[in-house]
Amino acid sequence: MDFDEFTPSRRGVIVGGAVTVAVTTVPAVEAQVPRKQTMAHIEKVAFEVNGKRRELALDTRTTLLDALREHLDLTGTKKGCDHGQCGACTVIVDGRRINSCLTLAVMHEGDSITTIEGLGTPEKLHPMQAAFIRHDGYQCGYCTPGQICSAVSVLDEIRRGIPSHVSASLTDQPQITNFEMRERMSGNICRCGAYSNIAEAMADVAGEKA
Repeated sequence: MDFDEFTPSRRGVIVGGAVTVAVTTVPAVEAQVPRKQTMAHIEKVAFEVNGKRRELALDTRTTLLDALREHLDLTGTKKGCDHGQCGACTVIVDGRRINSCLTLAVMHEGDSITTIEGLGTPEKLHPMQAAFIRHDGYQCGYCTPGQICSAVSVLDEIRRGIPSHVSASLTDQPQITNFEMRERMSGNICRCGAYSNIAEAMADVAGEKA
């Protein structure tokens, strides 16, 4: 047997290598072709924000937080974790506090929404805002709008007789205690650690001793 017949030539090796490279790179080239973008679905939504009726045309995927910040320029409501874990985005909707990053704006057709801007003004502060200043209930201030909105709602919940996990009874009127307020505020994180001062501010507004 003449082994020279099976010895590849230099030209054959080069051609074979080129074919292999071409075959292996085709998928990579195809992967670079951008996929067709999904078209946004726009819906109109109308709600009341801080006492004013507002109408927006929004991508249905827009969160209430982004609608407030990006479309209504109400930047007092902060985007913290964007996962509903820190409470910086807390607003009051129909008298109930919610994490605005976890709900879609189009779900709030006809609702009444209150942000930190709607609680008070520099000339006429809400009692809770004034108490936060008196008791130094903030440091960097980033979480403060959500803390204040939540604190206002917490006192309202207690006064309306809504129990929490630490309430002694499910039927008796909950008491405004330090323990009760801290439990209800546990979803609002202050990375600066101003919790004691926040509790003092809340107790001040409630007329209780922290």
